[in-house]
Amino acid sequence: MHAMKSGTSALGPPVLPPAERERLDELYTRLSSLKPGNIGYPCNQNFDYSELFRFLEFSANNVGDPFNATNYRLNTQDFEREVLADFARYTRAPENEWWGYVNNGGTEGNMYGLYVARELYPDGICYFSEDTHYSVAKILRLQHTRNIMLKSQPNGELDYDDLHETLRIHRDVPPIIFANIGTTMKGAVDDLAKIRAVLDDLAIPNYYIHADAALSGMILPFVDAPQAWDFADGADSIAISGHKFLGSPLPCGVALARKKNVDRIARSIEYVGALDTTIAGSRNAFTPLMLWYRLRVLGDAGLRKLVQDCLDTAEYAVQKLNAAGIASWRNANSVTVVFPRPPTAIMQKWIIAPKKDIGHLITMPHVTKECIDAFVSDFTAALAGKPLT
Repeated sequence: MHAMKSGTSALGPPVLPPAERERLDELYTRLSSLKPGNIGYPCNQNFDYSELFRFLEFSANNVGDPFNATNYRLNTQDFEREVLADFARYTRAPENEWWGYVNNGGTEGNMYGLYVARELYPDGICYFSEDTHYSVAKILRLQHTRNIMLKSQPNGELDYDDLHETLRIHRDVPPIIFANIGTTMKGAVDDLAKIRAVLDDLAIPNYYIHADAALSGMILPFVDAPQAWDFADGADSIAISGHKFLGSPLPCGVALARKKNVDRIARSIEYVGALDTTIAGSRNAFTPLMLWYRLRVLGDAGLRKLVQDCLDTAEYAVQKLNAAGIASWRNANSVTVVFPRPPTAIMQKWIIAPKKDIGHLITMPHVTKECIDAFVSDFTAALAGKPLT
């Protein structure tokens, strides 16, 4: 008689050995303890998708274009299309002239926008500011796209004078403008109206503007005075993250683009019976379901309230930090609060994102005013050389 393999049971399917189950329990405890202190990264921790857990028993796959049929019918593409319609509305996409898909997150969304741009303008030069997310330089290397980094203003926004002068020198080459709609460290928005004014002033007729709205793409649609950032303001494609402001246990995002441009790069694939218009082949079918659920639970009114509450908390954080003698500030319509790089003790207790001489916190829905109070208290104590509680 053969010995039973570890992890198997004579009574049924495989079971996890006690030692491994203990490891999982320890992981859950560790993640639970870290969750309240995660204030430096734009990942909302407040969500409940338990109503959707039953769908995890299916190997669902949204392979191919969400607007075309596929041979793999275990999919959620009908829900995905509803999600995309919501995002098209938030971004003021031209009616019946947009296309999009749910993807793995902001980097893939940016890659898609830059891919479309390069296909339209193979010899184009991509312009992006020094405050652009680190993944963009990587994408441009992967795609072998010519590029030039531009200066930023002190608040993290694109230096439009540098854009003007650099474009003037390269007027013979179509520009691909990579606009930050909420920079990673400072939450600054590159104003599309000002970018278009530069292009108009130089009489540049052929150009492409991609908007990286990973975080602020779910904030600006719900404020009274947004900066110029969306399709109506001149964007040709937009990337927005789903796991940031909305919140999700799985990284995800949405890529949107003008349909006329996407149609020029579409390919038909017989094997899956679908159009190959996306970056990935097989695509997550669960994340569109989560985004759909979240948007339906919150609704537009709920989203607007959530945004306003987060902006209020951000302003509260600025005031509390400044009152404690810690110089801090934020950009308009931003939930990113910038301050001097914290002492090591703060970095060890709180999950903070540093860069050179600054740090920041981001008031996601799980970051409460009580959380801000505790952080400011610790920051003050650390600066005074006192131990943290």
